[in-house]
Amino acid sequence: MRTTSRALFSTLALTPLLAGCFVAGEQGSGSDAEGGSAGRLRVALAVPPVQALSPYSNDATVLSKLSVAEGLTALDKNGAAAPALAKSWTQTGPTTWTFELRKATFQDGTSVTAASVVNALDHADAAEPKPRVLSDVTLTAKVEDTDTVTISTKAADPVLPLRLASPALAILSGKAYGKDGTVSPVGTGTGPFEVTKLTGKSKAALDRYDGYWGGKAKASGIDVTWIADGTARANALRGGDVDIAEWIPTAQAKLLDDKTRHEVPSVRTDSLVLNTGSGLLTDPALRAAAREAVDGSALVDSVFGGYADPAQGLFGPAVPWAADKRVDVTGRAEAATTAQVKAGTKGKTLRLAAYTNRAELPETATVLQQQLEKAGFTVKQDVREYTQMEADLLAGKYDALVFSRVTLLDTGDAVAYLASDYTSNGVYNIAGLKDSKVDRAVKSAAEEADMTKRQQKTMAAEAEILRTDAVVPLVHEKVVQGIATDVEGVLLDPRERSLIDIDTHLK
Repeated sequence: MRTTSRALFSTLALTPLLAGCFVAGEQGSGSDAEGGSAGRLRVALAVPPVQALSPYSNDATVLSKLSVAEGLTALDKNGAAAPALAKSWTQTGPTTWTFELRKATFQDGTSVTAASVVNALDHADAAEPKPRVLSDVTLTAKVEDTDTVTISTKAADPVLPLRLASPALAILSGKAYGKDGTVSPVGTGTGPFEVTKLTGKSKAALDRYDGYWGGKAKASGIDVTWIADGTARANALRGGDVDIAEWIPTAQAKLLDDKTRHEVPSVRTDSLVLNTGSGLLTDPALRAAAREAVDGSALVDSVFGGYADPAQGLFGPAVPWAADKRVDVTGRAEAATTAQVKAGTKGKTLRLAAYTNRAELPETATVLQQQLEKAGFTVKQDVREYTQMEADLLAGKYDALVFSRVTLLDTGDAVAYLASDYTSNGVYNIAGLKDSKVDRAVKSAAEEADMTKRQQKTMAAEAEILRTDAVVPLVHEKVVQGIATDVEGVLLDPRERSLIDIDTHLK
């Protein structure tokens, strides 16, 4: 028996290939007789690799976006679990599920078996840190026969099939896992595109994998360039240097031809995360003062050019059930006055972090600095690429972070996001929050099997989190993707997990 335990993240490598193309692809006139096109897609991505495309880092979504790797399940366009490497599954008890595998091969030619699935899940459990999708669950994976895996949980987990769709739980071949704990997706995934070369943090080459169980991709390959600067990504698209450029900054969006500009409602919420565990803002009254000083609505037009909505909470319009179930926030600390802020901080500087990978965040930090200084804080910004500051963020070395978070990224289930980011044992708890009421509310939501009740309990947990002022929601983003007019079949995914699949191709 093999075990896959508690706590972790990033976000898995899996592609909703059978489950839902958000934009349907079509067969292009340049395709060959077997359904493949001679054209290679040129793609500009925003966030350079953190750990050489390891699924146990934030790189996991790259594997998902480019259809390199898959999990047992995927998410369909409605956010429900759909088949991927598992063709079907059955809940056989309150804490036990059985998954039947389809016939598939890894890109190194070996077969996908129950043993390889258990091996992959074991490595996810052993990763340091573990994927945040496992932060609130303990899994045990067991081989039943060659094509059957049983997965058990310590406590009932009503959304286990959703959890297994996380890009962090990609199933890779045995050779992907190094003895030193490293994980390499180069030639070890199961998707229609195989990573053949990774050049540092700047470029990657992917070739079509013709042994893919789901059919032959229409594009012959993908050439990826990481361009952290948003203006440079937009310029690369305008200049014809790339075919697809993700995350076009709002300041650049209206400069694109309307045929290449594609607005996507997103489950991404931008917030000011406040460090409750150490530093200046451990005082609830100072956090409350920061919350009252911050006005996210001022950012909608000035920073986001209208490509955002004022935040109503942690979940925005792209999570349609949230608004009707939102719970009033009560029990917040009384905000310190300006004089009290100055006295309470005693001349200490509030360390405000923002990262450059999304062009709007440094601009947001500048606006927030002005708002916070009016409330009596002395503020100093630290603005860098995300990959350069993640370790410091998790170590609590900042007082506040301007943070852009895809709230349904890890599992497609809102509860898992709350657990990883705001519970005492959460592995992505940048706020350092340890609050027993929050922990109980999230636990109650996690144990609820009825989806309507689960959603209501999720919103009750949201209210408990907001009560602590560990996070101040600012805006709900609308993501702009840049796509050349000679490209078809790009996936416009509100969850930002998917971008290219077997139907994406040049005309």
